[in-house]
Amino acid sequence: MASEGLTPLVRRLAEAKRVTVITGAGVSAASGVPTFRGADGLWSNFRVEDLATAAAFARDPQLVWKWYAWRRELLAACRPNRAHEVLAEWSRRYPKFTLITQNVDGLHERAGTENVVRFHGSLWDLQCWNGCPDSPPSWRDERVPFPELPPRCPHCGGLARPGVVWFGEAIDPAVLAASLAALDCEVCIVVGTSAVVYPAAGLVDEARRRGAFTVEINPERTEATDRFDLSLQGRAEDVLDRLDARLRSEGSSSGNRLSSSQ
Repeated sequence: MASEGLTPLVRRLAEAKRVTVITGAGVSAASGVPTFRGADGLWSNFRVEDLATAAAFARDPQLVWKWYAWRRELLAACRPNRAHEVLAEWSRRYPKFTLITQNVDGLHERAGTENVVRFHGSLWDLQCWNGCPDSPPSWRDERVPFPELPPRCPHCGGLARPGVVWFGEAIDPAVLAASLAALDCEVCIVVGTSAVVYPAAGLVDEARRRGAFTVEINPERTEATDRFDLSLQGRAEDVLDRLDARLRSEGSSSGNRLSSSQ
C-alpha cells in the first residue's frame, strides 16, 4: 500500500469530529485470537449448530460451555495489538467517536477504547438462561476457569449462558439503535471484516447513504470493496499505525487539534 493512498483519508480525518469505526476479526488477528474452529482442530468435528445456537445450549449446555470456556482461556492470554491501541487513542481524540465491533473478544475494551458498541455481545458477559426477573440483562464475569461448568446465575441458581448473539438470534434493539445513531458521521471506517454478512454489513451502506466518507481496511479485496469510497489493503495493525503516524505528523506541522495532547 503506497503512502499516498492514505492521503484522502488523512485529510478527512484531520478535519472530522464525528468518526465511526466498524471492526471484525481481522483487527484481532495479530493478537493471536484463534479462529472459529481453533488452530489445533479441537472442535473441527462440530458444526456451528452444535455449538453456537440456543437449540444447542438447550440440548447440551455442558458441551457448549466447554467450547466457550476453552475460547475464554485462550483469549485470557491475548493482548491488544497496535490496531486496538490506535482506535483506543482515536476514541479519546475525536469529540464524537463510536466503535462498533462484531468481535466478542473484549480486546477493544482492554485497550481502553471508549464508546464501544458490542454488536454481537461479549465472551466475558453472562446472561441468565431462564431470564429470571432478578438478574440484569447481562453481567461481566472474567473468571478463568469457572469454578463450575456450566456456570450458574447468581440470582436464581439456574444456568447462565454466554452473553453473545447466537446464530438465529436477533441483535439487541438497543445495540442496533446505538449502531444506527453512530452512522450520522463524517467518516466511517470498516476494518478487518468482509462486510458481507448482514445485518452488520448494512451499516456501512447506511453510513454512506447519510453522507459519510466510507473506507475499507482489509488485507485483500472483498466482495464489498466496490461499495466503499476508498479501499486500503493491508493488515489492520499496519495500516492503522501508518495512518495514525500521518495524522500526527500533519497535525504537528499544521498546528491543528491533532497535535494536542488529547
